[in-house]
Amino acid sequence: NQVLEMFDHAYSNYMEHAYPADELMPLTCRGRVRGQEPSRGDVDDALGKFSLTLIDTLDTLVVLNKTKEFEEAVKKVIKDVNLDNDIVVSVFETNIRVLGGLLGGHSVAIMLKEKGEYMQWYNGELLHMAKELGYKLLPAFNTTSGLPYPRVNLKFGVRHPEARTGTETDTCTACAGTLILEFAALSRFTGTSVFEEYARKALDFIWEKRQRSSNLVGVTINIHTGDWVRKDSGVGAGIDSYYEYLLKAYVLLGDDSFLERFNTHYDAIMRYISQPPLLLDVHIHKPMLNARTWMDSLLAFFPGLQVLKGDIRPAIETHEMLYQVIKKHNFLPEAFTTDFRVHWAQHPLRPEFAESTYFLYKATGDPYYLEVGKTLIENLNKYARVPCGFAAMKDVRTGSHEDRMDSFFLAEMFKYLYLLFADKEDMIFDIEDYIFTTEAHLLPLWLSTTNQTISKKNTSTEYTELDDSNFDWTCPNTQILFPNDPMFAQSIREPLKNVVDKSCPRGISRAEESLGSGPKPPLRARDFMASNPEHLEILKKMGVSLIHLKDGRVQLVQHAVQAASSLDAEDGLRFMQEMIELSSQQQKEQQLPPRAVQIVSHPFFGRVVLTAGPAQFGMDLSKHKAGTRGFVATIKPYNGCSEITNPEAVKEKIALMQRGQCMFAEKARNIQKAGAIGGIVIDDNEGSSSDTAPLFQMAGDGKNTDDITIPMLFLFNKEGNIILDAIREYEAVEVLLSDKAKDRATIFKGKMIPNYIIDSNLEMENMDQKSSENDSHKPNAEEAPSEPQDAGAVSEEPDGGGESSAAGDPDPLSPASADSASVPRADQDPHGPGPAEAAAPEPACTPEDSQPQEQNTQAESNSKAHWDSKVQPMESILADWNEDIEAFEMMEKDEL
Repeated sequence: NQVLEMFDHAYSNYMEHAYPADELMPLTCRGRVRGQEPSRGDVDDALGKFSLTLIDTLDTLVVLNKTKEFEEAVKKVIKDVNLDNDIVVSVFETNIRVLGGLLGGHSVAIMLKEKGEYMQWYNGELLHMAKELGYKLLPAFNTTSGLPYPRVNLKFGVRHPEARTGTETDTCTACAGTLILEFAALSRFTGTSVFEEYARKALDFIWEKRQRSSNLVGVTINIHTGDWVRKDSGVGAGIDSYYEYLLKAYVLLGDDSFLERFNTHYDAIMRYISQPPLLLDVHIHKPMLNARTWMDSLLAFFPGLQVLKGDIRPAIETHEMLYQVIKKHNFLPEAFTTDFRVHWAQHPLRPEFAESTYFLYKATGDPYYLEVGKTLIENLNKYARVPCGFAAMKDVRTGSHEDRMDSFFLAEMFKYLYLLFADKEDMIFDIEDYIFTTEAHLLPLWLSTTNQTISKKNTSTEYTELDDSNFDWTCPNTQILFPNDPMFAQSIREPLKNVVDKSCPRGISRAEESLGSGPKPPLRARDFMASNPEHLEILKKMGVSLIHLKDGRVQLVQHAVQAASSLDAEDGLRFMQEMIELSSQQQKEQQLPPRAVQIVSHPFFGRVVLTAGPAQFGMDLSKHKAGTRGFVATIKPYNGCSEITNPEAVKEKIALMQRGQCMFAEKARNIQKAGAIGGIVIDDNEGSSSDTAPLFQMAGDGKNTDDITIPMLFLFNKEGNIILDAIREYEAVEVLLSDKAKDRATIFKGKMIPNYIIDSNLEMENMDQKSSENDSHKPNAEEAPSEPQDAGAVSEEPDGGGESSAAGDPDPLSPASADSASVPRADQDPHGPGPAEAAAPEPACTPEDSQPQEQNTQAESNSKAHWDSKVQPMESILADWNEDIEAFEMMEKDEL
């Protein structure tokens, strides 16, 4: 019942606020029409002005026993949808969502008609539309290889002068290999064999181009030459549904060659890619070499496919690992590292994990998977539900939303969740008579014996003989394979219960480290100061040189041959090892999620949220949910490295200061002594932004920082200038420092504010969410994905003593082999940097994750603020809000 209520909430809001648009924008309660909204790049290729969400949802209505709504929806599709639009769409997305949706709708429509109560008027109209669409997709296959172009113009095809497509040379393996179910079903339904023939030719070509020694395929392929463009291979994005369709094509069509191909690939996957419970991409030519150290969320479908294959144990293991990640972040991030930290923070409400949960429950009968399903439902309602539907997560760490509700959310998520909890008597038909496409559309199994126009066996294709049970010629019977013994599944899951926590080993404490044996170098890494001439002389004696980089950072590099003696060279090596170990230790001890600086004064009223880096000292904002609120004031001196000379302006306010010249902890102590209730450090690196730079944290100074009780946050240059510009424009600027952005009802609770600011009605809330989405400055993981560094690379330090920045390197530098490390700034505290200021190529884990991070120590130049030379963004920001403000004023007049 809860799933039905959630579906009704999403579906009714789409029909009320968005139809006939392709998708619902749930934060602003309107439809997404391509060309009328800012382009989102390739994501928009799924939109074709053909009421995408309604078509994608047709068979979901029947699964959820909403037959009256289904009948009305089919009539709307027949009456309103136009497939002859002059618009360029993705062949892959249009096939699985629109063609699949029409065929799934047709499948359940004829089933209902046969039952005699509903759809008695239906005469194959959806199938006629599917055939029309199929013919519109065929021009994409006009290549020498038979692989389709990735895009096609619905009206003009590919090579027509007005088509605006046809120049592409590459396509993804899944894009070309995820056609056979829909195209074959279209051929079997209509008796027109051309569709199945084209889809088979594309599959044949991919199979022939597999890497013969590893039997793996790459991510992208040249559609003209067949050369692999991206030669990494996995089971996630770019390849996923190619494997799925090989196995399901055998189930639906009964062609042995598809099973043989799948089993050959599956053997390679389990040999190279599967590293239980992980599934890691490898190079197709060197399959023993990992291609990356993170996984994307689309691989969550694979446990479900393994259930269909009959390989239950690894399915349980991978599913449990994914569930632990979800429990840590509430949702599965778009990508996460091998130590289960966020790599890409978005979550567009993908259904693949729910799909695998459903298949595992059906295979095992284990009620544990019902509890997993309940967790998914609770998280969707708690974190993604908004007044006009369900909104995708822009960042799973902060809980911020994105104004999108993709059609697959209605097509798949609710279908799998409903089937997970439904009893047989809840269904009006037998779901076992159908197979799910990758978009969860239903195709009847009886198609395998209908209109067979193509030979079942491709005798010209070679297959690898495998010495295992991969070549069973029937689908596994779960009752025999897995006799509904929940304890068996539990015994597989149990070792993985704490897999996420165990990946975050406890760092060595400073006390433990100090007990280490062996001769100590004349200079300890934690005591080193680049501004101390004596320290520099000791480094030189040890063969360690200081290199200043163009961006203001410094590196330490040791050359043993330059040391004064062999003993000095040994001391230098120990110093370098200590620098790296201290850095790595600090990372493991503490890694914090991003914080928020929210401008709450006029005319912002909480609509501007700036992503802020946390401090590893001072007030923990995650334990003070109300946050710290106050007006901001610029301190003198601006660097905050000495006693504050304008304490009267700072008292009871949040102090603004510039990064550099001294340790962060020293700045915090100075402003706290002056009476400030919080502090914001603004980066002095011109143009830096959270949009393009990884998360930054402020480390301590190597001493006890318990005396610092106020909250401290770090803003990059771009975000800091927004506050500085606001001060110039409005003088009195009030901000809220918190762990997450607060809604305005919380911010202004108990305060006198204009009526039009109070979120007392639905429209107001939606406009607020729109503004927050458009104007907040949050890190976009897709724009700056972290890439692993070479294990032998020189480790660098970030700008500012005791400061930390992020850029993940999952491969730790061995102290024994390291020949370089980074050093603190030349003008740091005489006590030297804390452990966080040393090179740390190994990423850290924390209870609440942040982006993959690498802590560094950098040397900064003595720079000052260049306020007058800054471009002032305030006018453009306010211009964007003009319409909103006018609307608010109008609402006040109308007493809304």
